[in-house]
Amino acid sequence: MARASIREALRLRSSLFSHPALGHSNFGLASSSSHSLSAPSDLGSDNREGKQSLHRRTVNLLERCHNMIQLSHIHAHLITRGLFQDVSLAGRVLKHSADYGDIKYMIFVFQDIESPDAFCINNVIRAYACSNTPHQAVVFYFEMLRDGFVPNTLTFPPLISSCAKTGCLKSGQKCHAQATKRGIDCLVRVQNSLIHLYACCGLINLAGQIFEEMCVRDLVSWNSIVDGFVKVGELGRAHHLFDKMPQRNVISWNIMITGYLNGGNPGCCLKLFREMMKTDLGGSHTTMVSVLTACGRSARLKEGRSVHGYLIKQFPSSSLIIDTALIDTYSKCRRVDAAKLVFDRMSARNLVCWNAMILGHCLHGNPADGLNLYEKMINEACSNDLNPNEGAGSSPDEITFVGVLCACARSRMLTEGRKYFNQMLDLFNIQPNFGHYWCMASLFAGVGLVEEALETIRNMPVNKNMSSESLLWARLLGSCRFEGNVILGEEIAKALIELEPNNPSCYVLLLNIYAVSGQWEEVARIKQTMKEKRMKEIAGFSLFDLKDFVHNLKLKDIVQQHMEEVNIMMAELSQRLSMLSPNSKRETGS
Repeated sequence: MARASIREALRLRSSLFSHPALGHSNFGLASSSSHSLSAPSDLGSDNREGKQSLHRRTVNLLERCHNMIQLSHIHAHLITRGLFQDVSLAGRVLKHSADYGDIKYMIFVFQDIESPDAFCINNVIRAYACSNTPHQAVVFYFEMLRDGFVPNTLTFPPLISSCAKTGCLKSGQKCHAQATKRGIDCLVRVQNSLIHLYACCGLINLAGQIFEEMCVRDLVSWNSIVDGFVKVGELGRAHHLFDKMPQRNVISWNIMITGYLNGGNPGCCLKLFREMMKTDLGGSHTTMVSVLTACGRSARLKEGRSVHGYLIKQFPSSSLIIDTALIDTYSKCRRVDAAKLVFDRMSARNLVCWNAMILGHCLHGNPADGLNLYEKMINEACSNDLNPNEGAGSSPDEITFVGVLCACARSRMLTEGRKYFNQMLDLFNIQPNFGHYWCMASLFAGVGLVEEALETIRNMPVNKNMSSESLLWARLLGSCRFEGNVILGEEIAKALIELEPNNPSCYVLLLNIYAVSGQWEEVARIKQTMKEKRMKEIAGFSLFDLKDFVHNLKLKDIVQQHMEEVNIMMAELSQRLSMLSPNSKRETGS
């Protein structure tokens, strides 16, 4: 591997400290500290105390290093004093840069180490595994292997975790083979990372096999296998293992609580939280956000208030993520006034909390208030661009415009709806997705322009986020919703159910057809049927569901995650409909 020269390091140091923001930085600790963190004075003094003393004082400086500016200062002076080739000091600089997440600087440091040891290499692997380029950990590992690196027990956990993060089974199996070759695959930490890897890649049986064969299991082992079953949707088996755990921590509870929430069962999520509160463990921010989300999704206002009271006692200082969750919860419980109180008291806001409040007004409260808040956000964002010390607004995204267009649809504000739709395209360069087109179609239908509503759905362009099959379903549902052509959609869905009576996808399609046509009694009946058959329910196509599915931007994810086979059958079923249902032609009037 190419080594960087001292001249390059000095050039880097010069560029760092010539920057106006860095030239006046305070390199010392707080003034109250008796030991100033001053690399020039400590490292530039006469070498009267000998190298050992200088080494010790340098280690002390590194231990008190708080940011990259201080680290680069220490690094540069180590080079000028000729101490950087001490691999123990160089390794500490490398570890600090890795801990700060500065990958480029870390690689620069690594290239300057003449003979990096396992400590240095393991830190680079760990840094890559934690970065947004985790695949580089595997590339780097095999590159070092060719250079003669001998991995140890600390090498494989982050290396295998990087494969889990990317979901690359092939790389993960290679790393598993490397661990087995060196006899390290039986260590608990390595086995835990292997369980996580195979669970992330969908091979839960293999993950379970590794778990069962473990001679010793720790808390991480149990959390990993429970999380694995949650990931593949096997909540029953996950809960069974959760109940068998010899001990649990907050992470254990969060895995199950979040699993039930994402699995569409907010009731079990809240039940688990109540059980957790009987233990000595207090919930983390992750716990509270999941519980508040569950309260909002199930419209449990009383429990939401109770959780809010608990938060006030346990977390005296406000948190951006928890405040945003409170806004979302109160809004979904139709208490937009309470959500607004939380929003108004926030000292700092980001786009997510602005969106939560805008959507709260637009979907659950007064649409006009939502549009006013949108205008306020835009004005503050413009003010912030002109004067960074003023304003706290944000530029809108696709979620913001779902709320804005829903507000126009609810209020039947055709002119404003068209204005905001064009603004989204022309001013903010946001490409519309299915949610936006559906809102516009609802707006057209609401003011009596049914033909324009149908044209909006029919002419919706295909983009990378929507397949042609998904577009076909959108047009079918649009026909049911805006043209009142429910019978055709109903017949197709019933034909699918007749062919596959135990396929939940077919019931979800029928449920959505009834939902978009406003037949809520039929919606309730289908939901009850699905419940009796123990099938998972999927959200329907009401305005209130738009926020939830617009994140994915794919219609097939809204209808059902596994609709590919049904999509392929649709054209054939349409042709065979008359054979499957003899009265269909008569009912459709054909």
